[in-house]
Amino acid sequence: MKEKKTDRRVKYTIMVIKQSFVKLLKTKPIAKITIKEICEEADINRATFYAHYQDQYDLLQQIEKDIISDINQYLGSYNLRNAHEMPLEMLDKILEYIKENSEIFDVLLNSSGDIKFQQEVTNIIGRQHFSLQGTNEDEDEYVFLFFANGSIGIIKKWLKDGMKKPVKEMTELIFDLSLNGRGGRKG
Repeated sequence: MKEKKTDRRVKYTIMVIKQSFVKLLKTKPIAKITIKEICEEADINRATFYAHYQDQYDLLQQIEKDIISDINQYLGSYNLRNAHEMPLEMLDKILEYIKENSEIFDVLLNSSGDIKFQQEVTNIIGRQHFSLQGTNEDEDEYVFLFFANGSIGIIKKWLKDGMKKPVKEMTELIFDLSLNGRGGRKG
């Protein structure tokens, strides 16, 4: 019984550390954030921080790793063999996940993010949703990068604009652009 309480407390502490760190990342670059600031914001002592992370860069890597793992785990529950089976629904779910975690995605994709994280998200979106079968293998990498980077660009703008457009509308925009080369506007 005591172990479960400890696990819950540890999870809570890690959550508070991450939230505090993200709050700080919104106002300044990682190089300017100190462990002291993170601890003050999280209302923990330095020993507690160091029990979980080596430094602020390790914390950022863990946050990114957790997000990538969550996305991959979620997508792993779908059969992605046929790119035309459920692309709208899956893209919709990814955008919902991004919206639910918008604060961290906005920081990681738009301002203080690590380029490796952006590349990993690009990889996930491109490989999962725009894998083209039966096309010229020499061109596949270019097509993949075009669609994936375009999708990331749209997501970044959507986050920056405060996600005013609904998830469904963004899903349809990305999907329509990827298939037809233009948005919902005709002509």
